[in-house]
Amino acid sequence: MKQVNLRLPDDLHEQARAAAEADDRSLNSWLIAAVRRAVTSDKTPNRPEGDSTAPAPLRGSGHSPRP
Repeated sequence: MKQVNLRLPDDLHEQARAAAEADDRSLNSWLIAAVRRAVTSDKTPNRPEGDSTAPAPLRGSGHSPRP
């Protein structure tokens, strides 16, 4: 099993944690399920018409703030 260090904005972390709790899962288990759904769906998430060649829209500056 591989490990990934995922940095989330505070608000998104809180929403994901709450969703995991509502689903009676750990945050890790919930994130695995979310990624699995994203990679196995018929359409590529966040891309127009599911077109995997179209660039995903940027949100914010596209850069994570460094502490």
